[in-house]
Amino acid sequence: MASNENTKNAEAEIVGEVVPELRVGKQVTTTKEKISAYFTIAAAAFGLISDGYQNNLMTMTNVVFKRLYTKGYTSSVSTRVSNALLVGAIIGQLFVGVLCDRMGRKVALVSTTLLIVLGATLGTVARGAHGSAKGLFWFLTFARGITGVGVGGEYPASSTSASEAANEQMLSKRGPVFIMVTNFVLSFGGPLASSVFLIVLSISGENHLPTVWRVCFGVGIVLPLTVLVFRLRMLTSKLYRKGAIKKRVPYQLVLKRYWRSLIGTCGAWFLYDFVTFPNGVFSGTIISSVIHNNDIKKTAEWQLLLSSIALPGVFIGALLCNPLGRRNTMILGFSGYLLFGEGCPLTCELTVPIMFSGLTIGLAYDRITKTIPLFVILCAAVA
Repeated sequence: MASNENTKNAEAEIVGEVVPELRVGKQVTTTKEKISAYFTIAAAAFGLISDGYQNNLMTMTNVVFKRLYTKGYTSSVSTRVSNALLVGAIIGQLFVGVLCDRMGRKVALVSTTLLIVLGATLGTVARGAHGSAKGLFWFLTFARGITGVGVGGEYPASSTSASEAANEQMLSKRGPVFIMVTNFVLSFGGPLASSVFLIVLSISGENHLPTVWRVCFGVGIVLPLTVLVFRLRMLTSKLYRKGAIKKRVPYQLVLKRYWRSLIGTCGAWFLYDFVTFPNGVFSGTIISSVIHNNDIKKTAEWQLLLSSIALPGVFIGALLCNPLGRRNTMILGFSGYLLFGEGCPLTCELTVPIMFSGLTIGLAYDRITKTIPLFVILCAAVA
């Protein structure tokens, strides 16, 4: 009888019968809680900008390494160093996702921030034994893996904290706010990384490329530090305090009730990541291969354009998600996926990857690469 009663209570909590505040989103009652909610939203935005920057940091770094280490930086080494962040991100999402629910958002956010700072620091000072290029790349693989754990953990921690804070303070505008402090800032990390690279390259010149890539890595240390103080002082959200299930989490019940939504959400994320991450990592290398003389500055300029074209779709999704609803916004995004080569954020946070343009590039690669603006625009459509 006791076990049946516990199961009923857990089920009631999930559907919002025991804790009606989870559905209604009551306003906070103290000034301290109000300020904390706003700072939590802002800190989530700045933290995810750091993630977007780290996701796109290797785009131009791959081009630089190819120039500096012509023989040593092979395709297998490039793939290993670049994918280290993605492997770490998967680990971080799984581990920090559980930590976020069991120990609270604050613990998870501070932990991920420190991991990103540690990984970025190691990457900045990376050096192989006796100046060995092979040792340098293994060092970078390790450093990028640590950074990836922090980046991956930042996704669930920042997204949930921003969603809960928005639910408390701006319930009617929660969807657009959530898009702007999650998907937009992640997408903005691409233009930011390209802009930082261009600035440092213009200052240092192409004769000091080792300085260029190390300074770009160093900027990745500063970005997460900007929000560390706020995260140390943030309050736990009301929704978490009242609704968190820290022990005996009914995972089977969750899967039973929400398996369709989970499959749809996971499928949309898979499509997004399947195209976006490889594009972010290797697009610079691809662009440099079609530019005459492999000019690094021109490659970075085209890369900046490529990464900037994706931003308008986020604004469109933010504007439409409330009037059209989440489901219709997703349908519109998939329509753009098929027809126009651009899409709106899916489920108010995802940008549709464009397979049609990718097919066009593949079938007419030799002709398209002769016109670099057309090539970049089609690549942007895929992104």
